Amino acid sequence: MTASRTNARSWFQAHERFVWGLAYRMTGSAADADDAVQDTFERAVERPPPRQDEDMRPWLARVAMNVSRDALRRRRRQGYVGPWLPSPVDGGDAAAGAPDAGMVHERREGAAYAFLVALEALSPSQRAVLLLRDVFDYSVRETASALCMNETLVKVTHHRARKKMSAHGATPDPPAKEHNERTRAALERFLLAIASEDPVAVEACLADGVRAVSDGGGEFVAALKPVVGKDRVTRFLLGVQKKFRPIGRFEIRAVNGEPALVADFVSSTKGAAPRWVMRCETDEEGLIRRVHMVLATRKLTHVRPVESGA
Repeated sequence: MTASRTNARSWFQAHERFVWGLAYRMTGSAADADDAVQDTFERAVERPPPRQDEDMRPWLARVAMNVSRDALRRRRRQGYVGPWLPSPVDGGDAAAGAPDAGMVHERREGAAYAFLVALEALSPSQRAVLLLRDVFDYSVRETASALCMNETLVKVTHHRARKKMSAHGATPDPPAKEHNERTRAALERFLLAIASEDPVAVEACLADGVRAVSDGGGEFVAALKPVVGKDRVTRFLLGVQKKFRPIGRFEIRAVNGEPALVADFVSSTKGAAPRWVMRCETDEEGLIRRVHMVLATRKLTHVRPVESGA
């Protein structure tokens, strides 16, 4: 192993989780974050910084952010089959380092799923500035240095990004305990209603204007557009239940710090996803106003299988 590779390996032992967490939030993809870590490591080997006796985190952050922005722009240029949802990541405290998520987040902030969904409304530059300023606590000067922007542009971009996020009601703060308790109770009622195939019971779980989004990535059967409204969402989900008749294991556990259903199923119907994650958002009355279902294989690389007997 060359000296440069030895040095790079040492840096990554200290900063690998930070790089992964930054790339995950930037791209919304656990698989892309894995690739970004590898690419950042390779760049550290091939073109190491001139001053290797200083704190390496700012340099690694700059490289990782550039790699992540490139991945985000590439994904958006290429397009996607159906709605795009972020990758879920296992963990009761998804930001603190869930054991089965590998190089998971160093911090709790900015890992909540609703926040990651809202980030999709931002441009790559807005996303980068918002994450560095509001999630990783970078100063204006540090953000400008990491993104090769002037400080005035950082301030303007940050203001615009915050304005867009405010319109979505999304914050980087982790969910409160009360929120998670309400979400779990709503999810349990919802799943029982779907299993009973009772449309009245299903509708009773849903808020007016409920929106269901399913991400099959063109790999599995999924709605190609968001399904909106209590009646339509009910018919869609009960239709899926009746069509695929899945048999297997499932459990409700923490994903991105919030309760979600993780399922490993077997179905004889063509196009059925063998694994998926369902999470929901509720209103203050405990009614479900958002349903997100992630089925695409590449999106589930950091969600462990359901254990036997779960």
